[in-house]
Amino acid sequence: MTYAAFQTAIGRINDVLCTLNLLNWDSRTVMPSGGVAARAHQIATLTDIARDMATDPRLADLMDSIQTNDPLEARAVAQARAEIDVLRKIPAQIISDMASLKTHANAAWVAARADNDFAGYAPVLKQMIGLQREVAAAIGTGGHPYDAMVQLYEPGMTYARLTAIYDQLKTALVPLIRAAADGPQPRTDILTRSYPIAAQRKFGLRMAQAMGYDLTHGRLDDTVHPFEISFTRDDVRITSRFRDTWLPGGLFALWHEAGHGMYEQGIDPAFTRSVFATDLSNLYAVGGASFGMHESQSRLWENRVGRSRQFWALHYGDLRATFPDQLSEVTEDDFWRAVNAVRPSTIRVEADELTYDMHIILRSEIEAGLMIGEIEVDDLPGLWADKMNSYLGVTVPDDRQGVLQDVHWSHGYIGSFPTYTLGNIMSSQLFAKASGDPTIKAGLDRADYAPLHGWLRDNVWRHGRSSSPAETLERVTGGPLDPAAYITDLSTKVGALLA
Repeated sequence: MTYAAFQTAIGRINDVLCTLNLLNWDSRTVMPSGGVAARAHQIATLTDIARDMATDPRLADLMDSIQTNDPLEARAVAQARAEIDVLRKIPAQIISDMASLKTHANAAWVAARADNDFAGYAPVLKQMIGLQREVAAAIGTGGHPYDAMVQLYEPGMTYARLTAIYDQLKTALVPLIRAAADGPQPRTDILTRSYPIAAQRKFGLRMAQAMGYDLTHGRLDDTVHPFEISFTRDDVRITSRFRDTWLPGGLFALWHEAGHGMYEQGIDPAFTRSVFATDLSNLYAVGGASFGMHESQSRLWENRVGRSRQFWALHYGDLRATFPDQLSEVTEDDFWRAVNAVRPSTIRVEADELTYDMHIILRSEIEAGLMIGEIEVDDLPGLWADKMNSYLGVTVPDDRQGVLQDVHWSHGYIGSFPTYTLGNIMSSQLFAKASGDPTIKAGLDRADYAPLHGWLRDNVWRHGRSSSPAETLERVTGGPLDPAAYITDLSTKVGALLA
């Protein structure tokens, strides 16, 4: 009965965290602007409750008393203990203050982004960065202060290892970006015609359902910055941001978030309300092995599937039927080239595959500097613009398209940006393995995504947090994290675009 009591205790914590997720979803989608102050108190209160439940000495005593020969049960207890040990290092007041601040910071970011007003947002961002520095100092790793933050989202990762990965990617990407820039340029004007949002949404959601996103356990809403969030595997919600004069933005964001959503929906039902669907160190209800593994699923469906020539050979006719006037003279090849065009831009979420990781490298360097105190909040607009010009050769016209474009810092997600690049790498490794299966390849050839969906469910999704990213890669692909497959995918794409 002791392990059952442990499961019950973790389940109650998960219930509180799922309720927090629901309040956060509401605040980012439909909550009226006047509700910010009250919602901040509600979120802080529930966060305090979850923290107190997780660090309760009675739970520690319970875990110490458990004796089991079941490897999965033993792993669950060890994982809970390790995550709670991290949580205990962070002062309770900091956790409470940060929970409250997130709601205010999100509202301040939305307003500042709309008004292009970084100065108005800076005070709340300074508070958030100050709290994040305290968290990094409290956790400590003996290495770079940024390590503590990165490891909250990607266990075992360090800034030194990230830098080595980034150097490997830059060595490969810079020549590819240059080659694409020097080659024939596809027409992209077709993407900025007027595309009614209702039709975009309908087409995009139909494709997401074909991929396997289950609307009986999910829903799609509009928001300023797309995201996915779950309240157990039975209620997994996604958002997107549609604009009538930029067709790819809403579609690819939808498929990206659907990839996250399918991961959560595919977790073993036995793990519902368990430690394998609960990140106790972050006080967050999430089922993925890590943020990077989660991103591998969103980027796989967005890029390896959704941007492939094969996908548009199968679905472009449907898109043109949806927008007959806008696409009447546009060929399938024209459209595929347009949505894969290499065009350095200021906006990360709309970046092409080749330049995307340069955005992540920029943000990682800035975050590392913020954590060590080499960079201050007031430095950010100018530093951001300088790095964008240096890395991508683009001019940042205003803060809305620069330092204000991402929501992550408002949510306290310092250290999460590297997981996008790690997810890109993992997505190629996993897709290379999956597409070697003849059944999956045949399915992709006829727009039957069930075999790929099932393979990912069985090999990645169902394991939830019971398998680490490193263990998952080793078990599924036979090797460790390795950028080689990702670099091959990008090189192949550039070769096709230049053909």
